[in-house]
Amino acid sequence: MKSQKKQRMGLVAAGALALGMCLAATSANATTITASVGGVPTGADCYENFNSLALGGAAGTTTACGINVSFSPQGGVVQGSSSGLYAAPVLSNGNGALFGDADGLDLSKYLTAGGTSGSYAQLILPTSARYLGLLWGSVDSYNTITFYLGGTLVDSFGGGAVSAVAGSGNCVNGDQTTVGTCYVNINLATAFDRVVMTSSNYAFEFDNVAFAANPLGVPEPGEIGLFLLGLGLIGSGYWFRRRRLA
Repeated sequence: MKSQKKQRMGLVAAGALALGMCLAATSANATTITASVGGVPTGADCYENFNSLALGGAAGTTTACGINVSFSPQGGVVQGSSSGLYAAPVLSNGNGALFGDADGLDLSKYLTAGGTSGSYAQLILPTSARYLGLLWGSVDSYNTITFYLGGTLVDSFGGGAVSAVAGSGNCVNGDQTTVGTCYVNINLATAFDRVVMTSSNYAFEFDNVAFAANPLGVPEPGEIGLFLLGLGLIGSGYWFRRRRLA
């Protein structure tokens, strides 16, 4: 009897430990967004400036990070500014150094999502990721960034969220000067491998994307839940079996 009691207590302790690990993982993996003028990417594996892509709306795969890029119908790879259509982001505080860009107007190629219904710029990463960073130019409240894992929606938020976390006077809505461009760091609770930028009005301009691959062996929240369920079923089955044999 004492042996059976110890075994049951051991199962309860194991279940409590697993539950605690699940709760810790859930809180640690909450989605976070940070944004700042002159900010830099944090903890990235690859840094992409899109300069290997041809100007225009043709799809292509980048050289540095192997990101598959596509557009429809008004998005594209652009350079410079075009009144009423797109404005070059502004780099500051040396935050373009990792991408080969100097401070000031972004003189290199960058991407725009266009500005009418159905227009987008899409990035398909070569691997699943939990982190994405991007230089977001003249942040507008009507810009939207959406994350997917395959065909499954993971998360989505607009430019207003970026302006809110940046604080007063930073990432100013629609401002095409230095304070209107922010480097945005996004850590998601769930892995993603596809990112879609859309805008209901002109435009959503961005450049200098960084990402970090999803760590191998780190389970998704759903997988942790299944593990706990399995552990509970195994423990329950073991207890009832021991009870019947007693």
